[in-house]
Amino acid sequence: MSVILSLTTFLPLIGVAMILLMARGPAGDMLTKQIALWTTLITFGCSLYAWSLFDPSLKSFQLVENHAWLGGSIRYHLGVDGISLPFVILTAFLMPLCILASWTSIETRIKEYMIAFLVLETLMIGVFVALDMVLFYLFFEAGLIPMFLIIGIWGGARRVYASFKFFLYTLLGSVLMLIAIMAMYVTAGTTDIVVLLEHDFPRDMQMWLFLAFLASFAVKLPMWPVHTWLPDAHVEAPTAGSVILAGILLKMGGYGFLRFSLPMFPDASVYFAPMMFALSVIAIVYTSLVALMQEDIKKLIAYSSVAHMGFVTLGLFALNRQGVDGAVVQMISHGFVSAALFLCVGVVYDRMHTREIAAYGGLVNRMPIYAAVFMVFTMANVGLPGTSGFVGEFLSLVGVYKANSTVAIIATTGVILSAGYALWLYRRVVFGELEKKSLADIEDMNGREIIVLAPLVAATLFFGFYPKPIFDMTGTSVEATLENIQGKLQAAETAPTEPTP
Repeated sequence: MSVILSLTTFLPLIGVAMILLMARGPAGDMLTKQIALWTTLITFGCSLYAWSLFDPSLKSFQLVENHAWLGGSIRYHLGVDGISLPFVILTAFLMPLCILASWTSIETRIKEYMIAFLVLETLMIGVFVALDMVLFYLFFEAGLIPMFLIIGIWGGARRVYASFKFFLYTLLGSVLMLIAIMAMYVTAGTTDIVVLLEHDFPRDMQMWLFLAFLASFAVKLPMWPVHTWLPDAHVEAPTAGSVILAGILLKMGGYGFLRFSLPMFPDASVYFAPMMFALSVIAIVYTSLVALMQEDIKKLIAYSSVAHMGFVTLGLFALNRQGVDGAVVQMISHGFVSAALFLCVGVVYDRMHTREIAAYGGLVNRMPIYAAVFMVFTMANVGLPGTSGFVGEFLSLVGVYKANSTVAIIATTGVILSAGYALWLYRRVVFGELEKKSLADIEDMNGREIIVLAPLVAATLFFGFYPKPIFDMTGTSVEATLENIQGKLQAAETAPTEPTP
């Protein structure tokens, strides 16, 4: 039995143990950063090794670890398929970049900061590899704690308000999911996700279970109208905190829909699809318009994230191959692009200590490398062909068009609006004359910042021109999920109905 998933998941905790032994002071702080960086790099290497062991042609879960836990009814059950493995790799890929991005910007409580990020990495990877509902819930909820601390301790002026708002929104939504998990255990007699994926829940029960899971995943994604915690959390979070929020934590909602809601509650998913379409379209159009009105760079990018996640839910609930493929690629692409955009904000914030758009202008005259890098991610955010953002949005819209052409046409206006706010932001920050005296001596990106952003530039362009590796990894699992959904729906249609007495 392979233990690579346990190693990938819990390796960051070894780094935590080593950091706890470090003394405080300049020398200890430097060692702490180095330990955190090497731990995340080795974890990324483990995730790539897991990928090398993965056979994308198999529909079943792979690299499985299954041991009795808590009396046997709840098991320590790990495994990955083509849907979960990309998110494990994405998480492990972004974490070293977050450590490097925090190298000089975090000056207080460095030990605690690095420990919080390493614990968070374990909990995030655990969400994607857990194959027991209770284990999944523990990882899913525990991840709130380190992010709550990251925002609340190392955030901006309104950090306490933003951290409590983030915590309460996500916790309250997840309470209903916990009740649903208990109901599923009572009905099916197990919390094993592999078994539950094949179990047929009664149609009436599916409706309530779907809504309970929706309460949690909609907040995490986040969907309109429960998205209001996100702009506050992003604005107040440190740069690396924003990277993880946008790059990974938002994806847990989309992953949850694809792993649980769609295959376990297919009748409810079809029934509520029009509602999900409506909420997604509102999110795309409304938050794009709100983004146009922002004066804070981070808040504008945060609202754009809500809009882009709207394309994910549209693609998922189209319930066809193009839509689901597009949603998965969109989540992975957004992990690169949104993370990079927040890192780009961090570059200028570290120099000027302001996120106000009006404080900038003409940066291309002093920061040509920064201007070029920022341009790549602005274009990817718009969905320009040749970037990964185009692949996900295009496939999602194709899938939605096959399901409901009216919804697809309305959603496409979001692409136009995204061009409006993204290019407007780029124009005001980068182009024009360098008129502000405060910007006269601003320096271009240094070597560390280039090292952080270069892998994201490469990934965004590579998967824009050649997304085949993603489709190769996800294709069989997506097909198996859709076959499972269609099989359950057909069985429900042909099942004999009991005569009314």
